[in-house]
Amino acid sequence: MTVFFRRAAAVIFTLLIFSSFSSGTFVAFSGTSAESAILIEASGEHVIYEHDADRRLPMASTTKIMTALCAIESGDITRAVKVSPAAVGVEGSSVYLKAGEELTLEDLLYALMLASANDAAAAIAIEVSGSVEDFAALMNRRASELGCTDTHFENPHGLDSEEHYTTARDLAKITAEALKNETFRKIVSTYKHTIPLEGGGVRVLVNHNRLLRTEENVIGVKTGFTKRSGRCLVTAAERGGVTVVAVTLRDPDDWRDHSAMLKLGLDSYRCDILCDDDGLSFPVPVAGGDADFVIAHGGERMTVSLPVDAPTPHRVVNLRPFVFAPIERGENLGFVEWFDKDGNSLGRFDLFAEDSVTARQKPSLIDRIHDIFNKESKDETVHE
Repeated sequence: MTVFFRRAAAVIFTLLIFSSFSSGTFVAFSGTSAESAILIEASGEHVIYEHDADRRLPMASTTKIMTALCAIESGDITRAVKVSPAAVGVEGSSVYLKAGEELTLEDLLYALMLASANDAAAAIAIEVSGSVEDFAALMNRRASELGCTDTHFENPHGLDSEEHYTTARDLAKITAEALKNETFRKIVSTYKHTIPLEGGGVRVLVNHNRLLRTEENVIGVKTGFTKRSGRCLVTAAERGGVTVVAVTLRDPDDWRDHSAMLKLGLDSYRCDILCDDDGLSFPVPVAGGDADFVIAHGGERMTVSLPVDAPTPHRVVNLRPFVFAPIERGENLGFVEWFDKDGNSLGRFDLFAEDSVTARQKPSLIDRIHDIFNKESKDETVHE
């Protein structure tokens, strides 16, 4: 199918989406040229747009998103890696590693994600799991943990294989998880980086993701292409606390499509601060204590991404009406929870006593008799 007819089909058969803003303006989005696509808000994986997003397709070098995630999660990325002979000469994109050459795992990750180096992918796999096959098994386990039911990895680089496939939806899930990792974010958002070259000098790595230099809010993620897979692209953008992820598979016009998708995503969501860094505090009355109140405190910075036209989240503070002394510092006194308009929980944290409160000493018989006489004396007072 030609680019013209594919784009025409996208316009005809995809839903025309209108995202409304609080200002009352609208943004129109008429779909993509991709055979499969999805756009999500990353924190809750809320789908903003999708087209045939559950279709199994090859994903080429976007495979390396999972490769990087598994490598980063394997431990210290500053550790030295001796390049295995089995990682040398892998077909496709390469940084021309040499057998026995030593680089850090971090260096290899930059080569993997910026230069899309297939030899770096193999070197990482062998370092982490001992072989490409065992690393692929690790990737599949991690995908299963993330709920990816239509993904199967055969290798760490994405070279064509019949049993190497994913869906736009699964790839978006994997990317959203990877973006939670600050190391991953740092690497994929880097446009240019250098790593050592054996014998002296450096290798200059330039990120294949050109949107990093043409779009203000883009923070990654990965390109991919083989003849069998076609053009594959995963991108992410962040603005005002909102992160969105766009995925297209077999998209001949991916740069243009992603620019429009990312704008749609960022314009469709807002970030609300539920709780700031200081947490929340509430006084709770104390009965029988040496203090009349104890402070219930808890929480840390908590934000939530919501559609721009969603109402402000509803907050519920669940505290005991009063507590009996003694109270121990750190004792649970209740919780705070936020809900959306449909009653779905958006976040919760417990509240704990900030200080201890000791029980007031029990009065003696003489003290109680004294209190009784004082009360009777007050009752007999005549006010004119």
